[in-house]
Formats: sequence, structure tokens, C-alpha cells
Amino acid sequence: MGCGASTDAPPASSGQSGGGGGGGAYAETAHQTNDPEKTAISSGIDRELDRARQQEEGKVKLLLLGAGESGKSTIFKQMRILHGSPRSDDDLRMYGVVIRSNVIVAIRKLCTHLRNLGLEDSLAQEPAPDGEDGPESMTPRQAYDELIAHLVDNTASVSEDMLQNGDSNANPRDWVGQSPRAGLAANNDAKQFLQHVNAIRILWQSKTMKEVWSKRAAVNVIDGHKEYFQDIQRIASPSFKPTTQDILLARVRTTQVVMERYRIDGIDFEMYDVGGQRSERRKWIDCFDHVDAVIFVAALSEYDQTLAEAKRTNRMVEALELFRSVCNNRAFANTSIMLFLNKKDIFAEKILYSDIAAQRPFYDYAGPPKDFDHGVLYFIQKFKDCLIDDEFNDSFIHVTCATDTNNMEFVLDSTRTIIMTDNLQGYDLCFVGAF
Repeated sequence: MGCGASTDAPPASSGQSGGGGGGGAYAETAHQTNDPEKTAISSGIDRELDRARQQEEGKVKLLLLGAGESGKSTIFKQMRILHGSPRSDDDLRMYGVVIRSNVIVAIRKLCTHLRNLGLEDSLAQEPAPDGEDGPESMTPRQAYDELIAHLVDNTASVSEDMLQNGDSNANPRDWVGQSPRAGLAANNDAKQFLQHVNAIRILWQSKTMKEVWSKRAAVNVIDGHKEYFQDIQRIASPSFKPTTQDILLARVRTTQVVMERYRIDGIDFEMYDVGGQRSERRKWIDCFDHVDAVIFVAALSEYDQTLAEAKRTNRMVEALELFRSVCNNRAFANTSIMLFLNKKDIFAEKILYSDIAAQRPFYDYAGPPKDFDHGVLYFIQKFKDCLIDDEFNDSFIHVTCATDTNNMEFVLDSTRTIIMTDNLQGYDLCFVGAF
């Protein structure tokens, strides 16, 4: 760890010379006048300043960096689960709206992708699901047509039925309701979710949608939102209250620097989460001062995906270049940098049907296809190759699943131990350098 330059405070003057301002001048006057009250006040100020300085020096500042959608905010949420306060009902309602909105965002992308893949005729051959009857019964193609008309093309006429589902007739028993904190777009999406949840459920169950899902990398659907589709009736229920796992899977784009404080084993930690999209990175510089450790997060599973903001740029290539710039930044010359290769669960699933070597930037992958361990080692080496020097301890690299609280508890505890060890070693170096 790095140590900032430090200088000893000048010895107190015992003569009659004039001094500087602030507490020192007050103390000198107090000693000169031998006023016990003023001396006591001065001593109290000195003690308070010393306590504040020690508290600031003892604080550990952690900075989460990485490209967009790599899982930084999920790790940030895990810290709160493990060491912070429980979520309020207001928080839970906000996440409830966000989760329902996330489903709508995903189904829009999947419907558009189904059409672009030319699978509409295949979908039309599928019958209605077994056991479906009554007014809500429909075939997967009918469900798709409803979603395309209302969510994608916006060609649906405003019928009386849809008007009845508006704000004036919203279910008063729905626990989530609306949340101003979630934003207007998310609230509108959440409302559409409740209006079209039956069509979403039927389309998701179709064989054609399973094929579309296997090709989701082309449209950057959040992989973890599969769990929302599989549990869609619970999410649509009036009694729905987001669970911890629901919150971990929720996608809210980070557009500002977010900081939370934790006290762990008597040590104060500050963790900063920042937006990873290119447009958000200009804000990073404001967080670079006095950083004790950087946790760089990269998604293993994104080797076959492109950036949402730059469709021709491979996401893993972007993460590698970003890691290179962070590691070789002078601001972090004396800062511990941890590498979290995240989304290992999705990576393990994806390599079974998406070959690493088939991706142009990674044509040099020589390991066996569909092999998790060889794939992970290949990408670890790619990140190591980004360093100017070769000193990157393997204990600073973790392969993670940010949505798995047990996994993250172990990883974050290990990371905390490394950071504190580094801090102590840095303190020893500073102490030796003072002599």
C-alpha cells in the first residue's frame, strides 16, 4: 500500500515569539496567560483534532471499477447485505418497480431479436400451453403479437380494457405500487408488466423463446433476469415483496458516485461504486484520492458480447483495456488492485454453446472447448498481460459469482484481509522511512 508524505509537527515554542493562527495561537496565548480555562479548551481542541486525524488515517477506502454491467453494483449490494443495515420498505418498493421494469426491458429485446432471427413462423406452429383455458388462454404467437404491438412497435389501439388498467383502476392491494425513486420510465414499464404478464409468461415458456434466449448475447439481455421470467407469477402477485436475491439481480444503471460506510471488526470502511459506461467514467477521477484498494470487476461471461454504447466493441476487450489503464495509472502506483472475474456461473453455462475461440479477439484460445478451467485460466492470463510489470499476486485474483452471498462473503473477507495486511506493511515502510 502507498503512504502519503508526512512531516512532523514543529515543536511548541517556549519563547515570546508570535505564532500562526488557529488552535496553536490559542494554545500559546493560553500558556502565556496561564489561564486554566483557556488551556483546557485548547487541549480539548488538540485532542479532537488528533482523534479526527487518527480516524481518517484508520479508514479504508475501497473503489469499485470496471466496465458497465460487470457486476460492480451487485458487489456493492452484497457489502450492505453482509455488513450494512436492512432495506426499508421504501427501498423494497423501489426495487419492486425496477424488477418489473427489468422484465419489460428484457422481453422487448427478446421479441425484437426473435423477429430479427426470422423465427415468427416457427413460433406460429406452437400450440397453447397444456392446461391453459379461459379468457386468458392464448398461443405463444398470440402472446408475441400482443407484446410486439404494445411494447415494441406501439401499434396497439387504446382499448377500453387497457384504459381500465391505468392508474385510475390500479390494484390497491398491490404492495409494490409505484415508486418516485425508480423514475418515470421504470414506473411506466412496471405498469405495462402487470398489463401483459400473461403474454410474457406464455411466450417465455415456448420452445422458440428458448432458442432466442440461447442467442441473447447479440442483444445484451441481462443473463440473471432469467430468474425473473421463471418466477414471473410471484413477481406479478399483489403481495410481491422483493427478496434479497431479487434485489441482487435487479439492474439499475449507476449514473453517479455512490458511497456507503461500514464498520467491520473495529475498522471503518468506505466503499465507492461508480458507473462503468464510457459516458460515466469522467466522474471516476473525483474518487482517486487516498484510495487504499481498487476492486476491478470484469464479467467472464461477456467474451461474446458487445458494448451497449459501442456495438462494434467486444465487452471483454473493453474490460481488458480499462484494466490496463487502471493498473498503469500513476494514481494507483502504491494501491492494491484486486481483480474479480465475475459471473462465473453464467460463463460455465455459456461456454457449452459459445466457443471462446470463435470470437475474433480470442482466436488464439488453444484450450479445449467447453472447458471451464482452461477458459478461466486463459482470461486470467489476458488480464496479467495488461500489466507493465509482472508483479500481480494470484491471491489478488478471485473468480466470483456476485449474486451468491456465500461466495461473496468468502471473497470479500479474503480481500479485506489482504487490504489490511497491505495497509500494515505500508505503515511499517512509512515508519521505517521516518528514521
